[in-house]
Amino acid sequence: MAMWQVRKRSGETEDFIPQKITQSIVRAQSNVGVTDADQAKHVGSLVFSDLQKRLASERLIGTDQIGDAVERILIDEALYDIARAYIIARERQRQKTRAEKQLGVTDDIGLPYNSIVVIRNKYLKKDDQGNPIETPKQMFARVAKTLSSTEKKPKGWESRFFEVMTSLRLLPAGRTLANAGTTNNQMANCFVLPMPDSVEGIFEVVKESSILKKNGGAVGFNFGKIRPKGDAVAGTTGEACGPVAIMKIVNDASDILLQAGGRRSGNMVVLPVSHPDVFEFITCKEDESLLPHINYSLGVTSKFMNAVERDLPWDLINPRNGEVVSTVSARSIFELACSMAWRNGDPGMIFLDRINRDNPTPHVGALEAVNLCGEQPLLPWEACNLGSLNLAAHLVSNGKRSINWEKLEDSVRLGIRMLDDVITGCRYPVKKVEETVNANRKIGLGIMGWADMLVRLGIPYNSEEALKLARRMMRFIREKAEDESSRLGKEKGSFPNFKGSLWEKRGYKQFRNATLLTIAPTGSISMAAGVSYGIEPHFALAFYKEAMGGIQLPEVNADLLEALRDAGIEENGLLDEIAQTGTIQQMSQIPERIRKVFVTAHDLTPQDHVLTQAAFQKYTDNAVSKTINMAHDARVEDIQDAFMLAWKTGCKGITAYRDLSRKVQVLNVGKHSTATSHKSQATNKRDNKISLQANKLTSSFSECPQCGATMQFVEGCATCPSCAFSVCSL
Repeated sequence: MAMWQVRKRSGETEDFIPQKITQSIVRAQSNVGVTDADQAKHVGSLVFSDLQKRLASERLIGTDQIGDAVERILIDEALYDIARAYIIARERQRQKTRAEKQLGVTDDIGLPYNSIVVIRNKYLKKDDQGNPIETPKQMFARVAKTLSSTEKKPKGWESRFFEVMTSLRLLPAGRTLANAGTTNNQMANCFVLPMPDSVEGIFEVVKESSILKKNGGAVGFNFGKIRPKGDAVAGTTGEACGPVAIMKIVNDASDILLQAGGRRSGNMVVLPVSHPDVFEFITCKEDESLLPHINYSLGVTSKFMNAVERDLPWDLINPRNGEVVSTVSARSIFELACSMAWRNGDPGMIFLDRINRDNPTPHVGALEAVNLCGEQPLLPWEACNLGSLNLAAHLVSNGKRSINWEKLEDSVRLGIRMLDDVITGCRYPVKKVEETVNANRKIGLGIMGWADMLVRLGIPYNSEEALKLARRMMRFIREKAEDESSRLGKEKGSFPNFKGSLWEKRGYKQFRNATLLTIAPTGSISMAAGVSYGIEPHFALAFYKEAMGGIQLPEVNADLLEALRDAGIEENGLLDEIAQTGTIQQMSQIPERIRKVFVTAHDLTPQDHVLTQAAFQKYTDNAVSKTINMAHDARVEDIQDAFMLAWKTGCKGITAYRDLSRKVQVLNVGKHSTATSHKSQATNKRDNKISLQANKLTSSFSECPQCGATMQFVEGCATCPSCAFSVCSL
């Protein structure tokens, strides 16, 4: 019997194992819905015999020689469907290998190609020409070493941090992965700065926010102190320009940063609902091309929402002197905001009194603003660093899949310590931010892969069972997180503002962090981990992805493929049909039990989305980032109902997006873009116009300016499912 060494495409060699041939044939069978172990063994034996006849004298053979033999035997045996599936699989592997070489990245921890693309684009250190100078393993080692260096016994924690990241159980957010251990070392993701009512103060804050944003952070503001448009300006004969004009200044400053450095520079602006300029604020993005670097939300209270329900009058108050400027219908403000959200997704709503009910340090100040995507309420000059648990990596299979609660607890405790170490090791470019952060030590541990966990457990996303599990999951995470922060308080000391805090009032003697949990957008790190975004449902179960040479290949959800094969469903033709629409709900050939579990964002009602957000919010001390996706034919009244339900169920904020509501759809369902309006000429020059396009992406483009794939609108932002490009990327 001839036994060989096999040279793989990577250049590595391994022993020839005949069983691997049979396994490759089984995989090809499964791709066409065939299960025939005897057939696979028979073909495998024929291939082995063929190799013996032709290559008996060789000592080293290549994987391509083996693959060619498999193709010949399958065709000789008239197994044409299986041969086709095998050929397609080989071609995909060739493309993956060639693409990895083009990326210039060595995959040294066994990640999928899509994960390597994201990590390469977002997190690996690069030389002056933009070429990676570290591998994924080296990147995780860099982060683990940097964070553990703040510990008294760094070596032990370094290995634990490294293991939990490389196993993809837990990932810190993007700024930490990208900046830890670099000359930058600014590892926080989000900031809030005050916006004073003076020319000098405004431009000082614009300067300081620009310093923060150039390092990749996004900044939130509350514009409630700015006097209304047309109001008197002391010492001059001029009139005040108002909050919306200041928004344009902040936006233009962000645009300069983007064009200069190619970085995405985002802002969140909150305006209290009692401000006299509230109507201008609500309609400030009526023209979708305006203020592309700004997300904005109306800051509302229960008093206002009650006034809306009862159709009561509402006072608009000049913040300069506290005088009532005018009285309007509360409902008129609410209905206009919902109408604009129906039209193009802005504004959202922030429930300020609900946020302050959970304010851990009310003696320090009130929470008036949130970060870019609304999930992190912060005091002025405060920052927060984020990280997410990968729920899909915490399942165990003993005949039936279940949650490994012990493993999850370990990840939670590591996550709390790791994020606390980020605070200690972070370098903040603004002194006031550093002081405020260290006084409160806020962190935000969240989750991703929720939709993946549900489908693997066989639980429909829009079911009471899913809501119960969501509440149980976050309650468990909260209990372990609080216990760990209490332990860290004993070990390292409480946060300086602990005395008088909510935690002291709850009976804790020590507590390390003023906040613990945040469910943040996880676009990039979800893609790096190969799981679904945050707590979002799957956006689409399949989409077309352009491979090398312009070939369009369907990218199909792996869990769905497994479910179809287990059900004995022939896949021929199905994958293209799923990729055309992204959903399986109208496909009667697929059993109802599978269709019920594999729902997508647009298969759900707005109520399903809101109730999921509320279930997670119940045990999350910060806030929850989620997009309430709606069908194109949703009415303004549906937006109103969703906003009202979010308030009544205890959410801290809400963002809604109606499908196709923007001039050019930001959607990743179907083979071709569904855009109906013109595209900028810059789209056709994306290789050298990425920066120019990016500042218009969320309102004017359906194609990713970085790689050309069609964008998704999830977690309140346009995100590329192929390379993770996103205006709101963390």
